[in-house]
Amino acid sequence: MKRKLISMLLVACMSFGLVACGSTEESGTSSSNSSSSSSSSQKADSDSGSSSGDLIKVGIINNDPNESGYRTANDKDLKEKFTKENGYDASFAYSLKNDEQITAAQKFIQDGVDYLLLSAADTSGWDSVLKDAKEQGTRVILFDRTIDADESLYEASIVSDMDKEGQTAVDWLKEQKLSEYNIIHIQGVMGSAAQQGRSGALTDTAKTEGWNIVVEQTAEWNAEKAQQIVQSVIDKGDKFNVIYAENDDMAKGAVAALDKANIAHGVGKDVIVMGFDCNKWALEELLNKNWNYDGQCNPFQSSYIDEVIQKLEKGETLSEKTIVMDEKGFDASTITQEDVDQYGI
Repeated sequence: MKRKLISMLLVACMSFGLVACGSTEESGTSSSNSSSSSSSSQKADSDSGSSSGDLIKVGIINNDPNESGYRTANDKDLKEKFTKENGYDASFAYSLKNDEQITAAQKFIQDGVDYLLLSAADTSGWDSVLKDAKEQGTRVILFDRTIDADESLYEASIVSDMDKEGQTAVDWLKEQKLSEYNIIHIQGVMGSAAQQGRSGALTDTAKTEGWNIVVEQTAEWNAEKAQQIVQSVIDKGDKFNVIYAENDDMAKGAVAALDKANIAHGVGKDVIVMGFDCNKWALEELLNKNWNYDGQCNPFQSSYIDEVIQKLEKGETLSEKTIVMDEKGFDASTITQEDVDQYGI
């Protein structure tokens, strides 16, 4: 009886083992079941919204976010807009060098991004990579800065009018009617649209008005380099009464050199201080009469870019190729706390 019971148990175990092995083997070799399972899994991903295929893939090339307060605000604005929650799969690349940006652009195009968003370090050298983008079906949108390229190579350009920024600032300076103009001109990264626009207006007006440019040198948007430039002028004993710095950080560095040398600056003082970008702390310097002028440069461009992309995705035609944002200049004599709160970045 015991032997019979053992035999029955052995048979049962063997039968269970065959069923189990058969189930495993069928799962591994049946292409129809495997395909069905994969399809169900993909559908579940799609239904749950986790599939990246539903997202618009963008590659964003920008200048170094640590370059200035303006750039930090610009980068933050872009990162808050181009998220998966807003329907985007975004990758970012940063450089102040044109060749490094071009390399990043080529990689984004190879990766098959739907849109290449570009704030170029330099205005030239982009034709070849933009032609590659067009051939690969990658749409290009410029932001913050213009480039020297045929308009057919990009969908839209969302920019500040850098030439107008410079001219507005220079017109303000001319209106100050100084008995003489001895200007320290601190430039941004050479070749950038911001540098060209802000430098061009001063260079042209200085020639026509007979203004003296004591020194004209790039500090590459950097406060420490700007301080060194001004300190060098002070050490030489050269006469100056205007500092025209092409961003707030460089103006801040210039003022540090003035303070170190106990040179008075601001409204009614020995040296006029001019900056650009409208950082909140810079506008507060105007409010306190320590600086004289600050030119606005709007960093909040992501909503403009998003609107362009959504129109293109719907197959709509854009009404304008170049979208210029409204900007203004602020005078220390007229700025208010409301201006600081509203326009400070």
